[in-house]
Amino acid sequence: MRTRATVVAVSGALALSALAVPAAQADSVKGDTKITKVVVNGGKDIVVGTSAKKVTVTVTGTDPKGIKDGMAILWRGTKFEPGHLKGIVDPANEAKCTKVDATTGTCKLVLKATPRKLGNGNAGSWKVMAGLLANGRAENHVIKETYTTVGVKRAAKLTVNASPEPVKKGKAITVAGALTRANWDTKKYAGYTQQPVQLQFKKKGASAYTTVKTVKSDRKGNLKTTVKASVDGTFRYVFAGTSTTPAVTSADDAIDVR
Repeated sequence: MRTRATVVAVSGALALSALAVPAAQADSVKGDTKITKVVVNGGKDIVVGTSAKKVTVTVTGTDPKGIKDGMAILWRGTKFEPGHLKGIVDPANEAKCTKVDATTGTCKLVLKATPRKLGNGNAGSWKVMAGLLANGRAENHVIKETYTTVGVKRAAKLTVNASPEPVKKGKAITVAGALTRANWDTKKYAGYTQQPVQLQFKKKGASAYTTVKTVKSDRKGNLKTTVKASVDGTFRYVFAGTSTTPAVTSADDAIDVR
């Protein structure tokens, strides 16, 4: 049996320490307590660079007697049990619960995602455990081991540099750059290799960019290609992202064609 201590040790939600979640039963429900909504990081992927990131989670639910306390944990693994867990991001504070009406409440928690505790191999989809405790002595509650999922990704950076400047019309322009992403194990940025990146160009006075070609990053994450100079404008690189790394767009670099 998974003990009460298991929940409190990883959640920090003191009021839920009275709840026991049997190992044979992933979820735990007592009474009429229900979770109606869980929002992680404002509904966006969690992007972590080389330093810790605070993540806000809100758990909303109902009970005939109202909501007293809440919990939320991000976890990765096959089961929420020792030996099956690959990673945990637990609350940095106790839940702050707000009464919406007589039966509804919303509990807010702040979780702290630390690069070295995450580990590079854990970038991707994480499960979200959520729970609520109702008012009263009956300890009515609900715990959902996997209420939803959220993407936890390694932050990326992208640069661009078009040269020479100025350049004669018809001559070659070299557009270099680099695609890097956070290494959670070393807490440094390193090249993201063999990734397709779009080179885009916007003519001076135009409102939108058009894609010129796709360039693949080399074994160090560097980008380099050549195009023919035609008119004044700006270049940029655009990376669409992957399941472990978010999309990123470089700054603009203007070119003067004479």
